[in-house]
Amino acid sequence: MIVHLKEMFQQQARQERYETIKALHSCTMAEGISVSTHVLKMKGYIDHLERLGFPMSQELATDLILNSLPESYDQFVMNYNMNNMEKSISELHGMLKTAEQKIKKKPTLF
Repeated sequence: MIVHLKEMFQQQARQERYETIKALHSCTMAEGISVSTHVLKMKGYIDHLERLGFPMSQELATDLILNSLPESYDQFVMNYNMNNMEKSISELHGMLKTAEQKIKKKPTLF
């Protein structure tokens, strides 16, 4: 009976991990959406994977977040990568909120 329960919970955890990874990889931020909301959503998925026993490296988590940003953040991503920054997700979140304010202030060319 214990073996059966263990197998059942392992299968459930595997399915939960699969669904969380799928959601994390499909996260893309649309233009005009709050970067704060987006980063917190992705951080929630990353934290959930850690609770399931599958922690993600800081570098991979950062890369996934940066890769999910819209084109308006391309300059930020390029600067981040060129400067070899190694920030925590919280620090990255703060930097993105600052960048968001600057992006919103840019006049459109149309």
